[in-house]
Amino acid sequence: MSTFTIDPIFILLTGVVIVVGGIIGLKLHPFLALLLGAFVVALLTPASAIEQFFLAKALAPAAAKQMAHKTIGERIASEFGSTCTKIGILIAMAAIIGKCMLESGAAERIVRSLLNAIGINKAPVAFLASSFFLGVPVFFDTVIFLMMPLAKAMALRTGRYLLLVLSILAGAVMANSLVPPAPGPLFLVGEMQIPIGMMMIAGTILGVITATSGYFFALWVSRKTSVPVRDSAEAKLEDLKNIAAKDDSQLPALWFSLLPVLIPLIFICADTFLNSFYKVGSAETSTVSALIGFVHFFGDKNIALITGAAVALVLLVRQKKISREGVSSFVQSALSTGGGIILITAAGGAFGGMLQQTGISARIEELTRNYQMALIPLAFIIAAVVRTAQGSATVALITASGILAGMASGNLEYHHLYLGLAIGCGSKLVPWMNDAGFWIVCKMSNLTEREALKTFSPMNFVMGCTGLIVIMIAARFIPLI
Repeated sequence: MSTFTIDPIFILLTGVVIVVGGIIGLKLHPFLALLLGAFVVALLTPASAIEQFFLAKALAPAAAKQMAHKTIGERIASEFGSTCTKIGILIAMAAIIGKCMLESGAAERIVRSLLNAIGINKAPVAFLASSFFLGVPVFFDTVIFLMMPLAKAMALRTGRYLLLVLSILAGAVMANSLVPPAPGPLFLVGEMQIPIGMMMIAGTILGVITATSGYFFALWVSRKTSVPVRDSAEAKLEDLKNIAAKDDSQLPALWFSLLPVLIPLIFICADTFLNSFYKVGSAETSTVSALIGFVHFFGDKNIALITGAAVALVLLVRQKKISREGVSSFVQSALSTGGGIILITAAGGAFGGMLQQTGISARIEELTRNYQMALIPLAFIIAAVVRTAQGSATVALITASGILAGMASGNLEYHHLYLGLAIGCGSKLVPWMNDAGFWIVCKMSNLTEREALKTFSPMNFVMGCTGLIVIMIAARFIPLI
């Protein structure tokens, strides 16, 4: 007796209609719409597809079969919990850091110092450059957590909140897509056998070009779309305005204001450097070994953010002279905001996870296997379609590089570096509701889902396509072979 199998593309489209229609059309809360979409996608996915998905992830046949026969609720909860594992502590600590920096006046001090150094008209460019620099060693979501409080404080001066937000996102997105030792590019370097130094140099050049195109798009769209700094639980507008009216003598010192951001950044960068470029051997002294262990411990992104949050609380207590009870109440308020973001982001992860289990990546690979097209745009399109279909840039990178790794070793007219760069650019198109990062952007910036789809998502499209054009021109005129 033959079994009827639903095409993963049909399941994908059904999930899209439910989530987008539920949030924008029916005005459902994103948490509910995402869980409903995850449930329907899981219900439509046959056990055979789930088993094949886990076999492709190198699970033993018995384990893959066991995963395929889990209940829908167990599968959704598993992906929900997996996303929480990745971002739960980060979001909670980032909520504390952000609120502390706003309430203590630290964000205001940083903004005033920045304006004194570069002038108010260059603030968006400074945010773009800063987020690009941070996006290389630090995860994309961590950059958003660290810089959004500064954008809110700066917007009270410039009145260009959307431009500041998009400038931050443009820099962070492209650095994290193209420049090792960011995780995605680091994976590409190994899979495609690209020299890491070459990827760092080329990725930085291409990243600057694409982020600049994103900035020009941000300038254009911010003239057409006005987004105010909205009142939110972690950043009341009245409080921000009161802080902005304070004299410089009432604000914390600049070095102290920077500590909650610099401490996580320094430790994460140091740990990334050690993991990427330093090989542990038997020749180290006990002091060096202890120092390496110290860096590895505090360089863990969760520990680094916890440390930053502790310093931020010390800054708040010292600046506002609040009691222990006041600190407890303050943390409770910050975590209430963070908890809502965690729930929505984890639900987005569950929806994306259910889409992955349909076998959508393998289906796309099957459709493109015999597609007669030049390799560079093919690499870009495969990565873009997989990313848009199931929400994970990592899965898009793995899928596209898996398809093209064999071709990269063939007789190309250009260096296969360009294929890796094309995959990196394509993996950022197009963020929407099935992407956990999309929800982090929405909730940390207070953009509505509709506003993010009209600004952030098209900006990624512009940057990705700009990257593709530059790559094809460079491969033609600077083949590097």
